[in-house]
Amino acid sequence: MYLHSQILSLILITLVAACTPDRVKYTPELKQQMSDMKIKRVTNADLVETVDELGGKVTAVVQKELADSLAKAVAQVRKQQLCQLQNLPRLNAISKKYGMTVRLLGPADVQNKTLDPKEREILDAYLYNAEQKQPQIANIQKISDTTYIYNAAVPTENAICQTCFGTEKTPLAVWRLSINKRDVVLRMNASVKKKPAN
Repeated sequence: MYLHSQILSLILITLVAACTPDRVKYTPELKQQMSDMKIKRVTNADLVETVDELGGKVTAVVQKELADSLAKAVAQVRKQQLCQLQNLPRLNAISKKYGMTVRLLGPADVQNKTLDPKEREILDAYLYNAEQKQPQIANIQKISDTTYIYNAAVPTENAICQTCFGTEKTPLAVWRLSINKRDVVLRMNASVKKKPAN
């Protein structure tokens, strides 16, 4: 009986020892996942502010990358590819990192039925401002419960407008960033963690 008890104890200790390394290995990841799944109070104003900040930074970077690449491009085919946002490493990396879709829209997209009606209205307003030579400001729309759209017009004097939409009556280029609400909330959590404690 004593020997039987010792064997059972040995088996139990072996099983516990075998499980322990995995538990230690995955504990930080599990803690992070559990933290991400907690219900947090995030106001619409907080979300919009974060989308605005992120959108402004992203458009500044990708606009510079596109303008610089267009300045170096010689072949018309290459310029067309760039205008379709092809072969832009930084843009691709940013899109992947922040889980967003980046597009460059022009005047014809005012009639683009694949876009939400709200988006087409905003594009129409951008086109009107461009025609009237009025200043353009960034815009944020909540398209659904899970998606925010950030728009920012490229300055008309920028080569992007002329190279990509120069054949239009009014050259206009507008950045469209589609951002998932969940990714915005995760970014907000990451920002809070990075802030030093008082």
